[in-house]
Amino acid sequence: MDGISPGNRLIEALDAADRDALLSQCVSIEFAPGHIFHEPGDPIDHVFFIEHGVVSAVAVLQDGRTVETVMVGCEGVVGGLAASTPRHAFTRNVAQMAGGARRIDVARLRALTAARPAVRDVIAAYLAALQAELEQSAACNALHRAEQRLAKWLLRCHDRVGGAAFNLTQEYMASMLGSQRTTVNEAAQSLQKSGAISYSRGRITVLDRATLERAACECYRAADTFRLAHHRED
Repeated sequence: MDGISPGNRLIEALDAADRDALLSQCVSIEFAPGHIFHEPGDPIDHVFFIEHGVVSAVAVLQDGRTVETVMVGCEGVVGGLAASTPRHAFTRNVAQMAGGARRIDVARLRALTAARPAVRDVIAAYLAALQAELEQSAACNALHRAEQRLAKWLLRCHDRVGGAAFNLTQEYMASMLGSQRTTVNEAAQSLQKSGAISYSRGRITVLDRATLERAACECYRAADTFRLAHHRED
């Protein structure tokens, strides 16, 4: 291995001995936008500690429509439920933005968590907080306006990328939010008029984060476990 993980916060939360033990069982991978980690029903054979980039867990309905259920960046892990017991994926786990991760075979991870409780505990704490976010999202999707939900979603993307600009098409945002493209277009135009973002040809730039936060629903603040420090030089 090439030393300490440069980005994953779960790995960084471990002490040196536990961190080194985990990293010794991992391999580094890079992934491109659209990369599929798991499809619904796939056995989860590997767990991925995301270091940079963004991965979405996407529910796929029988008619082909999709909606994002959770977003994972360097604060989390993809496939973490399989760390304790064999699991099949419930959702499609797909890269929203290019990045990198540490990949570990689930059998190796289960052996490691049995020998090193701190590794088990940090994953369990993340999954518990993820469940809380899912419960909040159920209320958010039912009750909050499209503009509020789009602002929240863009803030969460901004938290996880290294700069203020990122590529997202209207079709993709509509798919992730479970909304019509026209609805997302209207919401994006409203946010652009407020000065929060600029949006052109599939490229979004966060111009005024404070304005974007004011436009977002309360659910963004409720997910404190997953919000990353955003005081960065853009």
